[in-house]
Amino acid sequence: VITEGDGRLHVESTKGHCIFTIEGAERQDEGAYSVVVRNPAGEDTADISVKVVDVPDPPQAPKILSVGEDSCIVQWEAPEFDGGEPIIGYVLERKKLKSYRWMRLNFDPYPETTYEAKRMIEGMPYEMRVYAVNGIGMSRHSPASQPFIPVAPTSEPVGLHVDDVSDTSVTLKWRAPERIGAAELEGYGVEYCKEGTDEWIPAIQGLTDRTSLTIKNLTTGDKLLFRVRAYNMAGPSPPASLAQPITIREIMQRPKIWLPRYLRQTLIKKVGETVNIVIPFQGKPRPKVIWTKDGTPLDSSFASLRNSETDTILFIRKTERKHSGQYDLQVQIENVEDTARVLIQIVDLPGPPEALKIVDIWGFNVALEWKPPVDDGNCEISGYTVQKADKKTMEWYTVHDHYRRTHCVVSDLIMGNEYIFRVFSINLVGLSPDPITTKDSVFIQKTGISYKSPTYKKHNFSEAPKFTQSLVDRSIIAGYNATLSCAVRGIPKPKVTWYKNKMDISNEAKYRMLSKQGVLTLEIRKPCPFDGGVYTCKAVNDMGEDMVECKLEVRPQIAKEEKKDAQK
Repeated sequence: VITEGDGRLHVESTKGHCIFTIEGAERQDEGAYSVVVRNPAGEDTADISVKVVDVPDPPQAPKILSVGEDSCIVQWEAPEFDGGEPIIGYVLERKKLKSYRWMRLNFDPYPETTYEAKRMIEGMPYEMRVYAVNGIGMSRHSPASQPFIPVAPTSEPVGLHVDDVSDTSVTLKWRAPERIGAAELEGYGVEYCKEGTDEWIPAIQGLTDRTSLTIKNLTTGDKLLFRVRAYNMAGPSPPASLAQPITIREIMQRPKIWLPRYLRQTLIKKVGETVNIVIPFQGKPRPKVIWTKDGTPLDSSFASLRNSETDTILFIRKTERKHSGQYDLQVQIENVEDTARVLIQIVDLPGPPEALKIVDIWGFNVALEWKPPVDDGNCEISGYTVQKADKKTMEWYTVHDHYRRTHCVVSDLIMGNEYIFRVFSINLVGLSPDPITTKDSVFIQKTGISYKSPTYKKHNFSEAPKFTQSLVDRSIIAGYNATLSCAVRGIPKPKVTWYKNKMDISNEAKYRMLSKQGVLTLEIRKPCPFDGGVYTCKAVNDMGEDMVECKLEVRPQIAKEEKKDAQK
Protein backbone atom coordinates (compact mmCIF):
# COMPACT_ATOMS: atom_id res chain seq x y z
CA VAL A 1 0.00 0.00 0.00
CA ILE A 2 1.45 3.34 -1.07
CA THR A 3 0.71 6.33 1.03
CA GLU A 4 1.90 9.88 0.92
CA GLY A 5 4.32 9.27 3.77
CA ASP A 6 7.25 9.57 1.39
CA GLY A 7 7.60 13.20 0.37
CA ARG A 8 8.17 12.19 -3.25
CA LEU A 9 4.74 10.51 -3.62
CA HIS A 10 1.51 12.44 -4.17
CA VAL A 11 -2.06 11.19 -4.81
CA GLU A 12 -4.64 13.66 -6.06
CA SER A 13 -8.28 12.58 -6.51
CA THR A 14 -10.99 14.52 -8.34
CA LYS A 15 -14.43 13.61 -9.52
CA GLY A 16 -13.87 10.84 -11.99
CA HIS A 17 -10.02 11.04 -11.89
CA CYS A 18 -7.11 10.03 -9.67
CA ILE A 19 -3.54 11.28 -10.27
CA PHE A 20 -0.56 9.46 -8.76
CA THR A 21 2.76 11.42 -8.90
CA ILE A 22 6.33 10.27 -8.09
CA GLU A 23 8.77 13.17 -7.93
CA GLY A 24 12.43 12.52 -8.79
CA ALA A 25 11.93 8.94 -10.02
CA GLU A 26 14.65 6.49 -8.99
CA ARG A 27 15.56 3.00 -10.17
CA GLN A 28 13.79 1.33 -7.22
CA ASP A 29 10.55 3.04 -8.27
CA GLU A 30 10.35 0.73 -11.29
CA GLY A 31 7.76 -2.06 -11.15
CA ALA A 32 4.04 -2.91 -11.33
CA TYR A 33 1.57 -0.58 -9.65
CA SER A 34 -2.11 -1.47 -8.90
CA VAL A 35 -5.01 0.98 -8.50
CA VAL A 36 -8.10 -0.21 -6.54
CA VAL A 37 -11.38 1.73 -6.70
CA ARG A 38 -14.07 0.87 -4.10
CA ASN A 39 -17.63 2.01 -3.30
CA PRO A 40 -20.61 0.36 -1.60
CA ALA A 41 -21.47 -1.33 -4.85
CA GLY A 42 -18.11 -3.08 -5.13
CA GLU A 43 -14.55 -2.48 -6.33
CA ASP A 44 -12.39 -2.52 -9.49
CA THR A 45 -8.63 -2.94 -10.01
CA ALA A 46 -6.20 -1.74 -12.73
CA ASP A 47 -2.48 -2.61 -13.08
CA ILE A 48 0.12 -0.13 -14.35
CA SER A 49 3.73 -1.05 -15.27
CA VAL A 50 6.25 1.74 -14.62
CA LYS A 51 9.70 1.65 -16.20
CA VAL A 52 12.38 4.05 -14.97
CA VAL A 53 15.18 4.77 -17.50
CA ASP A 54 18.56 6.43 -16.87
CA VAL A 55 22.04 6.74 -18.32
CA PRO A 56 23.96 3.47 -17.91
CA ASP A 57 26.43 2.69 -15.15
CA PRO A 58 30.09 3.28 -16.08
CA PRO A 59 31.93 0.21 -17.43
CA GLN A 60 34.65 -1.45 -15.41
CA ALA A 61 38.27 -0.35 -15.98
CA PRO A 62 39.35 -1.42 -19.51
CA LYS A 63 42.10 -3.98 -20.04
CA ILE A 64 44.97 -3.65 -22.53
CA LEU A 65 45.17 -6.91 -24.50
CA SER A 66 48.23 -6.10 -26.61
CA VAL A 67 50.41 -3.21 -27.75
CA GLY A 68 52.14 -2.33 -31.02
CA GLU A 69 54.65 0.24 -32.16
CA ASP A 70 52.08 3.06 -32.08
CA SER A 71 48.86 1.28 -31.12
CA CYS A 72 47.12 -0.92 -28.56
CA ILE A 73 44.07 -3.19 -28.40
CA VAL A 74 41.80 -2.40 -25.46
CA GLN A 75 38.85 -4.47 -24.17
CA TRP A 76 36.16 -3.82 -21.55
CA GLU A 77 32.97 -5.37 -20.12
CA ALA A 78 29.48 -3.95 -20.64
CA PRO A 79 28.13 -2.06 -17.58
CA GLU A 80 26.10 -4.05 -15.05
CA PHE A 81 23.08 -1.72 -15.46
CA ASP A 82 22.23 -0.40 -18.90
CA GLY A 83 19.89 2.33 -17.57
CA GLY A 84 16.80 0.51 -18.78
CA GLU A 85 17.71 1.22 -22.42
CA PRO A 86 19.92 -0.85 -24.76
CA ILE A 87 23.57 0.19 -24.93
CA ILE A 88 24.15 1.99 -28.24
CA GLY A 89 27.93 1.96 -28.00
CA TYR A 90 30.94 3.31 -26.19
CA VAL A 91 33.18 6.38 -26.28
CA LEU A 92 36.88 5.98 -25.52
CA GLU A 93 39.47 8.46 -24.25
CA ARG A 94 43.21 8.26 -23.71
CA LYS A 95 45.87 10.45 -22.13
CA LYS A 96 49.56 10.44 -21.49
CA LEU A 97 50.32 9.18 -18.00
CA LYS A 98 51.82 12.46 -16.77
CA SER A 99 49.19 14.62 -18.46
CA TYR A 100 45.80 15.81 -17.18
CA ARG A 101 44.23 16.18 -20.61
CA TRP A 102 42.08 13.33 -21.90
CA MET A 103 41.72 13.05 -25.68
CA ARG A 104 38.57 11.53 -27.16
CA LEU A 105 39.24 8.77 -29.70
CA ASN A 106 35.75 8.48 -31.24
CA PHE A 107 32.78 10.82 -31.40
CA ASP A 108 30.19 8.33 -32.69
CA PRO A 109 29.34 5.49 -30.27
CA TYR A 110 31.51 2.44 -30.99
CA PRO A 111 29.30 -0.72 -30.84
CA GLU A 112 31.94 -3.34 -29.91
CA THR A 113 33.77 -3.95 -26.63
CA THR A 114 37.21 -4.32 -28.26
CA TYR A 115 38.92 -1.33 -29.87
CA GLU A 116 42.27 -0.69 -31.56
CA ALA A 117 43.67 2.72 -30.60
CA LYS A 118 46.29 4.09 -33.00
CA ARG A 119 48.59 7.06 -33.56
CA MET A 120 50.38 6.92 -30.23
CA ILE A 121 54.04 7.66 -29.53
CA GLU A 122 56.25 4.61 -29.08
CA GLY A 123 57.79 4.45 -25.61
CA MET A 124 55.33 6.95 -24.05
CA PRO A 125 53.12 5.62 -21.17
CA TYR A 126 49.34 6.04 -21.64
CA GLU A 127 46.03 5.34 -19.85
CA MET A 128 42.58 4.57 -21.35
CA ARG A 129 39.02 4.98 -20.05
CA VAL A 130 35.55 4.22 -21.47
CA TYR A 131 32.04 5.75 -21.40
CA ALA A 132 28.84 3.76 -22.08
CA VAL A 133 26.08 5.38 -24.20
CA ASN A 134 22.35 4.52 -24.39
CA GLY A 135 19.29 6.36 -25.69
CA ILE A 136 19.17 8.56 -22.60
CA GLY A 137 22.77 9.74 -22.63
CA MET A 138 26.36 8.96 -21.70
CA SER A 139 27.49 7.37 -18.45
CA ARG A 140 30.22 8.58 -16.17
CA HIS A 141 33.68 7.46 -17.28
CA SER A 142 35.12 4.15 -16.18
CA PRO A 143 38.19 3.92 -13.95
CA ALA A 144 41.41 4.36 -15.94
CA SER A 145 43.20 1.30 -17.26
CA GLN A 146 46.54 0.20 -15.96
CA PRO A 147 49.30 2.35 -17.54
CA PHE A 148 50.78 0.83 -20.69
CA ILE A 149 53.54 1.71 -23.16
CA PRO A 150 53.13 1.24 -26.95
CA VAL A 151 56.10 -0.77 -28.15
CA ALA A 152 56.67 -3.09 -31.09
CA PRO A 153 58.52 -6.39 -31.07
CA THR A 154 62.08 -6.17 -32.34
CA SER A 155 63.08 -7.34 -35.78
CA GLU A 156 64.46 -10.86 -36.04
CA PRO A 157 68.03 -11.60 -34.92
CA VAL A 158 70.61 -11.34 -37.70
CA GLY A 159 73.18 -13.78 -39.04
CA LEU A 160 72.14 -16.98 -37.27
CA HIS A 161 74.71 -19.69 -38.01
CA VAL A 162 76.26 -22.83 -36.55
CA ASP A 163 79.60 -22.20 -34.89
CA ASP A 164 80.35 -25.78 -33.81
CA VAL A 165 78.81 -29.26 -33.82
CA SER A 166 79.71 -32.35 -31.79
CA ASP A 167 78.05 -35.73 -31.34
CA THR A 168 75.89 -34.37 -28.46
CA SER A 169 75.85 -30.57 -28.80
CA VAL A 170 75.47 -27.62 -31.17
CA THR A 171 76.83 -24.09 -30.72
CA LEU A 172 74.82 -21.29 -32.36
CA LYS A 173 75.81 -17.67 -32.89
CA TRP A 174 73.83 -14.64 -34.06
CA ARG A 175 73.81 -10.84 -33.95
CA ALA A 176 71.39 -8.44 -32.29
CA PRO A 177 68.29 -7.32 -34.26
CA GLU A 178 68.71 -4.34 -36.56
CA ARG A 179 65.63 -2.64 -35.02
CA ILE A 180 65.07 -2.85 -31.27
CA GLY A 181 62.66 0.07 -30.75
CA ALA A 182 61.83 2.03 -27.61
CA ALA A 183 61.58 -1.00 -25.29
CA GLU A 184 64.72 -2.60 -23.96
CA LEU A 185 65.78 -5.97 -25.30
CA GLU A 186 65.00 -8.54 -22.61
CA GLY A 187 66.86 -11.47 -24.16
CA TYR A 188 66.72 -14.29 -26.70
CA GLY A 189 64.73 -17.51 -26.79
CA VAL A 190 66.27 -20.52 -28.57
CA GLU A 191 64.19 -23.50 -29.75
CA TYR A 192 64.73 -26.63 -31.80
CA CYS A 193 62.64 -29.37 -33.35
CA LYS A 194 63.30 -32.63 -35.13
CA GLU A 195 63.06 -32.66 -38.91
CA GLY A 196 59.56 -33.70 -39.99
CA THR A 197 57.83 -32.54 -36.79
CA ASP A 198 56.21 -29.27 -35.69
CA GLU A 199 56.99 -29.51 -31.97
CA TRP A 200 59.44 -26.77 -30.99
CA ILE A 201 61.34 -27.49 -27.78
CA PRO A 202 62.94 -24.69 -25.71
CA ALA A 203 66.71 -25.17 -25.65
CA ILE A 204 66.96 -23.37 -22.28
CA GLN A 205 64.60 -22.31 -19.53
CA GLY A 206 63.81 -18.62 -19.89
CA LEU A 207 65.91 -16.23 -21.97
CA THR A 208 69.60 -15.64 -22.57
CA ASP A 209 71.12 -12.18 -22.93
CA ARG A 210 74.11 -13.48 -24.91
CA THR A 211 74.31 -13.81 -28.71
CA SER A 212 75.67 -17.35 -28.63
CA LEU A 213 74.48 -20.57 -27.03
CA THR A 214 75.72 -24.15 -26.73
CA ILE A 215 72.84 -26.63 -26.64
CA LYS A 216 73.92 -29.85 -24.94
CA ASN A 217 72.55 -33.37 -24.31
CA LEU A 218 71.34 -33.85 -27.89
CA THR A 219 70.91 -37.28 -29.47
CA THR A 220 73.63 -38.33 -31.91
CA GLY A 221 72.33 -38.72 -35.46
CA ASP A 222 69.23 -36.52 -35.03
CA LYS A 223 68.52 -33.92 -37.71
CA LEU A 224 67.40 -30.75 -35.96
CA LEU A 225 66.06 -27.37 -37.02
CA PHE A 226 66.90 -24.34 -34.86
CA ARG A 227 65.39 -20.88 -34.48
CA VAL A 228 66.11 -17.82 -32.33
CA ARG A 229 63.69 -15.03 -31.35
CA ALA A 230 64.36 -11.74 -29.58
CA TYR A 231 62.04 -10.67 -26.75
CA ASN A 232 61.05 -7.28 -25.39
CA MET A 233 58.04 -5.86 -23.56
CA ALA A 234 55.85 -6.38 -26.65
CA GLY A 235 56.70 -10.09 -26.92
CA PRO A 236 58.76 -12.23 -29.32
CA SER A 237 60.17 -11.07 -32.64
CA PRO A 238 59.83 -13.03 -35.89
CA PRO A 239 62.19 -16.02 -35.71
CA ALA A 240 65.61 -16.27 -37.32
CA SER A 241 65.95 -19.84 -38.61
CA LEU A 242 68.55 -22.04 -40.22
CA ALA A 243 67.73 -22.94 -43.81
CA GLN A 244 68.80 -26.59 -43.47
CA PRO A 245 68.57 -29.09 -40.60
CA ILE A 246 71.76 -29.97 -38.71
CA THR A 247 72.86 -33.55 -38.20
CA ILE A 248 74.19 -34.06 -34.68
CA ARG A 249 77.60 -35.63 -35.28
CA GLU A 250 81.15 -34.79 -34.45
CA ILE A 251 83.14 -32.59 -36.84
CA MET A 252 86.72 -33.77 -36.56
CA GLN A 253 88.11 -30.70 -38.32
CA ARG A 254 86.24 -27.45 -38.95
CA PRO A 255 86.01 -26.35 -42.62
CA LYS A 256 88.59 -23.70 -43.50
CA ILE A 257 89.53 -22.11 -46.85
CA TRP A 258 93.13 -21.04 -47.48
CA LEU A 259 92.75 -18.33 -50.12
CA PRO A 260 96.03 -17.67 -52.02
CA ARG A 261 97.40 -14.15 -51.63
CA TYR A 262 97.12 -13.22 -55.34
CA LEU A 263 93.37 -13.95 -55.24
CA ARG A 264 92.73 -11.47 -52.42
CA GLN A 265 92.62 -8.72 -55.05
CA THR A 266 90.82 -8.64 -58.39
CA LEU A 267 92.17 -11.22 -60.84
CA ILE A 268 92.48 -9.49 -64.25
CA LYS A 269 92.69 -11.56 -67.46
CA LYS A 270 92.55 -10.58 -71.12
CA VAL A 271 89.86 -11.93 -73.42
CA GLY A 272 90.89 -15.38 -74.70
CA GLU A 273 93.27 -16.17 -71.85
CA THR A 274 92.85 -19.15 -69.51
CA VAL A 275 91.74 -18.98 -65.88
CA ASN A 276 93.03 -21.77 -63.66
CA ILE A 277 92.40 -21.17 -59.94
CA VAL A 278 93.44 -23.69 -57.28
CA ILE A 279 92.14 -23.01 -53.74
CA PRO A 280 93.13 -25.38 -50.90
CA PHE A 281 90.85 -26.06 -47.91
CA GLN A 282 90.53 -28.37 -44.91
CA GLY A 283 87.71 -30.17 -43.10
CA LYS A 284 86.77 -33.61 -41.77
CA PRO A 285 84.55 -35.33 -42.67
CA ARG A 286 84.94 -34.24 -46.29
CA PRO A 287 83.24 -30.87 -46.77
CA LYS A 288 80.65 -30.04 -49.39
CA VAL A 289 82.04 -27.56 -51.96
CA ILE A 290 79.68 -25.01 -53.57
CA TRP A 291 80.65 -22.43 -56.24
CA THR A 292 78.37 -19.55 -57.25
CA LYS A 293 78.79 -16.64 -59.69
CA ASP A 294 77.06 -13.36 -58.84
CA GLY A 295 74.77 -15.20 -56.42
CA THR A 296 73.64 -17.96 -58.83
CA PRO A 297 74.95 -21.52 -59.28
CA LEU A 298 78.00 -21.71 -61.54
CA ASP A 299 77.21 -22.54 -65.19
CA SER A 300 79.16 -25.64 -66.21
CA SER A 301 78.98 -24.67 -69.91
CA PHE A 302 81.92 -22.25 -69.60
CA ALA A 303 83.64 -23.29 -66.36
CA SER A 304 84.70 -26.70 -65.09
CA LEU A 305 85.20 -27.64 -61.44
CA ARG A 306 87.42 -30.33 -59.94
CA ASN A 307 87.12 -31.03 -56.22
CA SER A 308 89.30 -33.22 -54.03
CA GLU A 309 89.50 -33.74 -50.28
CA THR A 310 91.98 -30.87 -49.90
CA ASP A 311 91.38 -28.39 -52.74
CA THR A 312 89.05 -27.17 -55.48
CA ILE A 313 89.95 -26.03 -59.02
CA LEU A 314 88.03 -23.50 -61.15
CA PHE A 315 89.03 -23.73 -64.83
CA ILE A 316 87.91 -21.52 -67.74
CA ARG A 317 89.64 -22.50 -70.98
CA LYS A 318 88.95 -19.40 -73.11
CA THR A 319 87.69 -16.35 -71.27
CA GLU A 320 85.07 -13.93 -72.53
CA ARG A 321 83.98 -10.60 -71.08
CA LYS A 322 80.74 -12.13 -69.78
CA HIS A 323 82.85 -14.34 -67.49
CA SER A 324 83.69 -11.29 -65.35
CA GLY A 325 82.05 -11.24 -61.97
CA GLN A 326 82.02 -12.27 -58.33
CA TYR A 327 82.80 -15.93 -57.68
CA ASP A 328 81.91 -17.22 -54.19
CA LEU A 329 83.29 -20.46 -52.75
CA GLN A 330 81.51 -22.15 -49.84
CA VAL A 331 82.99 -25.12 -47.96
CA GLN A 332 80.38 -26.71 -45.69
CA ILE A 333 80.06 -29.52 -43.16
CA GLU A 334 76.43 -29.58 -42.06
CA ASN A 335 75.74 -25.91 -41.24
CA VAL A 336 79.32 -25.15 -40.23
CA GLU A 337 80.90 -23.37 -43.17
CA ASP A 338 83.66 -21.10 -44.42
CA THR A 339 83.41 -18.81 -47.42
CA ALA A 340 85.78 -17.00 -49.77
CA ARG A 341 85.24 -14.57 -52.61
CA VAL A 342 87.22 -14.22 -55.84
CA LEU A 343 86.73 -11.24 -58.18
CA ILE A 344 87.54 -11.95 -61.84
CA GLN A 345 87.73 -9.16 -64.43
CA ILE A 346 88.05 -10.07 -68.12
CA VAL A 347 89.31 -7.06 -70.10
CA ASP A 348 89.50 -6.25 -73.81
CA LEU A 349 90.66 -3.45 -76.10
CA PRO A 350 88.45 -0.34 -75.90
CA GLY A 351 86.32 1.12 -78.64
CA PRO A 352 87.19 4.40 -80.39
CA PRO A 353 86.32 7.76 -78.79
CA GLU A 354 83.08 9.48 -79.73
CA ALA A 355 82.15 12.81 -81.34
CA LEU A 356 85.60 14.19 -82.28
CA LYS A 357 85.26 17.80 -83.44
CA ILE A 358 87.36 20.89 -84.14
CA VAL A 359 86.48 23.53 -81.57
CA ASP A 360 88.69 26.48 -82.59
CA ILE A 361 91.49 27.52 -84.96
CA TRP A 362 93.90 30.40 -84.32
CA GLY A 363 97.38 31.12 -85.58
CA PHE A 364 99.27 27.82 -85.79
CA ASN A 365 96.97 26.07 -83.28
CA VAL A 366 93.89 23.85 -83.43
CA ALA A 367 91.66 22.95 -80.44
CA LEU A 368 90.08 19.48 -80.47
CA GLU A 369 87.37 17.94 -78.29
CA TRP A 370 85.86 14.42 -78.02
CA LYS A 371 83.89 12.11 -75.74
CA PRO A 372 85.00 8.87 -74.02
CA PRO A 373 84.29 5.62 -75.88
CA VAL A 374 81.02 3.80 -75.33
CA ASP A 375 82.94 0.53 -74.87
CA ASP A 376 85.79 0.89 -72.36
CA GLY A 377 86.87 -2.76 -72.73
CA ASN A 378 85.60 -3.56 -69.19
CA CYS A 379 88.34 -1.53 -67.53
CA GLU A 380 89.22 2.11 -66.94
CA ILE A 381 90.31 4.29 -69.87
CA SER A 382 93.85 5.33 -68.95
CA GLY A 383 94.30 7.96 -71.69
CA TYR A 384 94.18 8.88 -75.36
CA THR A 385 96.63 9.11 -78.27
CA VAL A 386 96.17 12.16 -80.54
CA GLN A 387 97.73 12.16 -84.03
CA LYS A 388 97.93 14.61 -86.94
CA ALA A 389 98.61 14.15 -90.66
CA ASP A 390 99.36 16.53 -93.54
CA LYS A 391 96.70 15.88 -96.14
CA LYS A 392 99.35 15.85 -98.88
CA THR A 393 101.52 13.08 -97.44
CA MET A 394 98.98 11.36 -95.11
CA GLU A 395 101.81 10.44 -92.75
CA TRP A 396 100.59 10.25 -89.16
CA TYR A 397 102.55 11.80 -86.29
CA THR A 398 101.72 11.44 -82.60
CA VAL A 399 101.00 14.78 -80.93
CA HIS A 400 99.90 13.55 -77.46
CA ASP A 401 100.34 10.05 -75.99
CA HIS A 402 98.50 8.75 -72.90
CA TYR A 403 96.72 12.09 -72.73
CA ARG A 404 94.18 12.02 -69.85
CA ARG A 405 91.72 14.78 -70.82
CA THR A 406 89.04 14.72 -73.54
CA HIS A 407 90.18 17.99 -75.12
CA CYS A 408 93.55 19.24 -76.30
CA VAL A 409 95.37 21.87 -78.36
CA VAL A 410 97.58 20.84 -81.29
CA SER A 411 100.30 23.49 -81.75
CA ASP A 412 103.24 24.24 -84.08
CA LEU A 413 101.29 23.57 -87.26
CA ILE A 414 102.85 24.75 -90.53
CA MET A 415 101.37 27.74 -92.30
CA GLY A 416 99.81 26.87 -95.64
CA ASN A 417 99.35 23.14 -94.88
CA GLU A 418 96.05 21.29 -94.55
CA TYR A 419 95.69 18.84 -91.62
CA ILE A 420 93.40 16.07 -90.42
CA PHE A 421 93.39 14.58 -86.89
CA ARG A 422 92.51 11.28 -85.21
CA VAL A 423 92.27 9.98 -81.62
CA PHE A 424 92.74 6.46 -80.14
CA SER A 425 91.49 5.22 -76.74
CA ILE A 426 93.92 3.47 -74.37
CA ASN A 427 93.19 1.08 -71.50
CA LEU A 428 95.06 -1.65 -69.61
CA VAL A 429 95.07 -3.93 -72.67
CA GLY A 430 96.28 -1.36 -75.18
CA LEU A 431 95.27 0.98 -78.00
CA SER A 432 91.77 0.82 -79.49
CA PRO A 433 91.80 -1.06 -82.83
CA ASP A 434 90.18 1.84 -84.65
CA PRO A 435 90.54 5.61 -84.14
CA ILE A 436 88.00 8.35 -84.64
CA THR A 437 89.00 10.86 -87.35
CA THR A 438 87.87 14.45 -87.88
CA LYS A 439 85.27 14.80 -90.61
CA ASP A 440 86.76 18.06 -91.91
CA SER A 441 90.32 19.11 -92.56
CA VAL A 442 91.95 22.27 -91.19
CA PHE A 443 93.83 24.70 -93.44
CA ILE A 444 96.38 26.91 -91.67
CA GLN A 445 96.00 30.34 -93.26
CA LYS A 446 99.11 32.27 -94.35
CA THR A 447 97.61 35.59 -93.28
CA GLY A 448 97.41 36.41 -89.64
CA ILE A 449 94.19 35.88 -87.82
CA SER A 450 92.90 38.66 -85.59
CA TYR A 451 91.10 37.61 -82.48
CA LYS A 452 88.34 39.70 -81.03
CA SER A 453 87.25 38.85 -77.56
CA PRO A 454 83.48 38.44 -77.14
CA THR A 455 81.46 41.15 -75.46
CA TYR A 456 79.11 40.37 -72.60
CA LYS A 457 76.04 42.25 -71.53
CA LYS A 458 76.23 43.52 -67.98
CA HIS A 459 73.80 41.60 -65.82
CA ASN A 460 71.30 43.54 -63.77
CA PHE A 461 71.10 42.01 -60.30
CA SER A 462 68.39 44.36 -59.07
CA GLU A 463 65.48 42.66 -57.33
CA ALA A 464 62.30 43.93 -55.68
CA PRO A 465 61.95 43.20 -51.94
CA LYS A 466 60.54 39.76 -51.16
CA PHE A 467 59.87 38.36 -47.70
CA THR A 468 61.26 34.84 -47.49
CA GLN A 469 59.99 34.33 -43.92
CA SER A 470 56.67 35.83 -42.79
CA LEU A 471 55.70 37.16 -39.38
CA VAL A 472 53.89 34.65 -37.16
CA ASP A 473 50.88 35.41 -34.92
CA ARG A 474 51.97 35.35 -31.27
CA SER A 475 50.46 35.39 -27.78
CA ILE A 476 52.76 36.74 -25.05
CA ILE A 477 52.60 37.57 -21.33
CA ALA A 478 52.69 41.18 -20.20
CA GLY A 479 55.92 42.36 -18.60
CA TYR A 480 58.27 40.01 -20.49
CA ASN A 481 60.27 41.21 -23.49
CA ALA A 482 59.07 39.75 -26.79
CA THR A 483 60.37 39.70 -30.36
CA LEU A 484 58.80 39.46 -33.82
CA SER A 485 61.04 38.18 -36.63
CA CYS A 486 60.89 37.86 -40.41
CA ALA A 487 63.35 37.67 -43.31
CA VAL A 488 63.56 39.72 -46.52
CA ARG A 489 65.76 39.88 -49.60
CA GLY A 490 66.17 42.53 -52.28
CA ILE A 491 68.79 44.44 -54.32
CA PRO A 492 69.52 47.23 -53.60
CA LYS A 493 69.07 46.74 -49.86
CA PRO A 494 65.48 47.71 -49.03
CA LYS A 495 64.45 50.28 -46.44
CA VAL A 496 62.48 48.61 -43.63
CA THR A 497 59.66 50.29 -41.65
CA TRP A 498 57.65 48.76 -38.78
CA TYR A 499 53.99 49.67 -38.10
CA LYS A 500 51.56 48.95 -35.29
CA ASN A 501 47.92 49.15 -36.29
CA LYS A 502 49.14 50.99 -39.44
CA MET A 503 50.99 53.62 -37.35
CA ASP A 504 54.75 54.08 -37.85
CA ILE A 505 56.62 53.07 -34.68
CA SER A 506 60.17 53.69 -35.91
CA ASN A 507 60.80 56.54 -33.46
CA GLU A 508 59.15 55.05 -30.38
CA ALA A 509 61.58 54.18 -27.56
CA LYS A 510 59.57 51.14 -26.51
CA TYR A 511 60.58 49.32 -29.69
CA ARG A 512 63.99 48.24 -30.89
CA MET A 513 64.50 47.37 -34.60
CA LEU A 514 67.35 45.07 -35.64
CA SER A 515 68.52 43.89 -39.08
CA LYS A 516 71.25 41.32 -39.76
CA GLN A 517 71.90 39.41 -43.01
CA GLY A 518 68.32 40.07 -44.14
CA VAL A 519 66.76 38.86 -40.84
CA LEU A 520 64.54 41.61 -39.36
CA THR A 521 63.70 41.63 -35.64
CA LEU A 522 61.35 43.90 -33.68
CA GLU A 523 61.96 43.79 -29.91
CA ILE A 524 59.07 44.95 -27.68
CA ARG A 525 60.32 45.92 -24.25
CA LYS A 526 58.10 44.88 -21.32
CA PRO A 527 54.83 44.86 -23.27
CA CYS A 528 51.49 45.66 -21.68
CA PRO A 529 47.99 44.71 -22.93
CA PHE A 530 47.89 48.05 -24.77
CA ASP A 531 50.75 46.84 -27.01
CA GLY A 532 48.59 44.14 -28.58
CA GLY A 533 47.40 44.61 -32.14
CA VAL A 534 48.41 44.10 -35.78
CA TYR A 535 52.12 44.61 -36.52
CA THR A 536 53.31 45.20 -40.08
CA CYS A 537 56.82 45.11 -41.56
CA LYS A 538 57.26 46.92 -44.89
CA ALA A 539 60.35 46.75 -47.14
CA VAL A 540 60.85 49.26 -50.01
CA ASN A 541 63.56 49.78 -52.66
CA ASP A 542 63.72 51.22 -56.20
CA MET A 543 62.37 47.96 -57.69
CA GLY A 544 59.21 47.76 -55.58
CA GLU A 545 57.93 46.92 -52.12
CA ASP A 546 56.57 44.02 -50.02
CA MET A 547 55.02 43.71 -46.57
CA VAL A 548 54.00 41.08 -44.01
CA GLU A 549 51.89 41.35 -40.87
CA CYS A 550 50.88 39.38 -37.79
CA LYS A 551 48.59 39.65 -34.78
CA LEU A 552 50.09 40.07 -31.30
CA GLU A 553 48.05 39.25 -28.19
CA VAL A 554 49.40 40.44 -24.80
CA ARG A 555 47.94 38.44 -21.91
CA PRO A 556 47.99 39.89 -18.36
CA GLN A 557 50.09 38.16 -15.71
CA ILE A 558 48.28 35.75 -13.39
CA ALA A 559 48.98 36.27 -9.68
CA LYS A 560 50.47 33.33 -7.77
CA GLU A 561 47.35 32.97 -5.57
CA GLU A 562 45.16 32.83 -8.69
CA LYS A 563 47.44 30.11 -10.16
CA LYS A 564 47.12 28.04 -6.99
CA ASP A 565 43.32 28.43 -7.02
CA ALA A 566 43.25 27.41 -10.70
CA GLN A 567 45.37 24.31 -10.01
CA LYS A 568 43.02 23.29 -7.19
